[in-house]
Amino acid sequence: MKAFVVEKYGKDGARAAEVPEPTVGDRDVLVRVSATSVNPLDKMVRNGEFKQLLKYKTPFVLGHDVAGVVTRVGSAVRGFKAGDEVYARPRDLRIGSFAEYIAIDQDDVALKPASLTLQEAAAVPLVALAAWQVLVGRAAVKPGQKVLVHAGAGGLGSTVIQLAKHLGATVATTARTDSETLVRSLGADVVVDYTKEDFSKVLSGYDLVLDSVGGENLEKSLTVLKPGGLAISVVGPPDAGFAKQLGAPSFMGLVMSTLSRKVRKQAKSLGVRYQFLFMQANGSQLRELAALYDSGKLRPVIDRTFPFDQTLEAMAYVEQGRTKAGKVVVSMGPDND
Repeated sequence: MKAFVVEKYGKDGARAAEVPEPTVGDRDVLVRVSATSVNPLDKMVRNGEFKQLLKYKTPFVLGHDVAGVVTRVGSAVRGFKAGDEVYARPRDLRIGSFAEYIAIDQDDVALKPASLTLQEAAAVPLVALAAWQVLVGRAAVKPGQKVLVHAGAGGLGSTVIQLAKHLGATVATTARTDSETLVRSLGADVVVDYTKEDFSKVLSGYDLVLDSVGGENLEKSLTVLKPGGLAISVVGPPDAGFAKQLGAPSFMGLVMSTLSRKVRKQAKSLGVRYQFLFMQANGSQLRELAALYDSGKLRPVIDRTFPFDQTLEAMAYVEQGRTKAGKVVVSMGPDND
């Protein structure tokens, strides 16, 4: 089958290749890929940014989001059958959605939202799971709380705005001037145009900040939290919890703790907290999210769609910052923009 593989770590390390179809284990669902989408994580994995913790053996197929049709199931699989339309974020070390077929553990798969096309559903799993794991899992956001999400027009930000609003939060976001109408339509109550204003000068008293920018943006985010508030970053620096999540040796926990020492110290001095989030595959959470898409509480935001043979071009488009809003989808079908 045709796939896009990481042959060696680095910017020019991915290429098109012919690879064997995946073997299907007892607990696996074999999916014919209809569409996938590009995430910043694809670039990070391709570049080897997590190679000390995520030990992929090159060459390996890239891609963290998938929507498609089940063609075969393993002997121990319950709840899925050939012909089912599903979506998933396959677990780490079993990624590979930039391909014609992928075998996924049944625990990572869910029936796709009935209201979404396969192309729309492919834009959802990673960002929706990250949003759920931040807002519901880590922060347990409750009605009346205040949530700030950076880059509200992005794939993750646009999802977090909608889910936080559904949970009853007052939502602020940072966005460019030309994205204000979009983020307000998604539910943002307060929009800070980062090209004109410094969010840390105009916002205060927030319960939660979700940072996807890092660096100085993260440090400023700590200052808008109320005492006891929580800043969660999906771009780092990682903390000891990340190493523990991946089952890494204890010394890696010390390494991660050292990497985040500065920001954790800053947070402590302000009376707030800092955590790093690396989202995890979870089929049961995808089932709950599917109900929210089908009820109209959530909707995917898609920037544009590329044909499968232009997967590397789609990655470059995202890396170059050309995305105006939402996700970039890669489709196997003939109906591409």
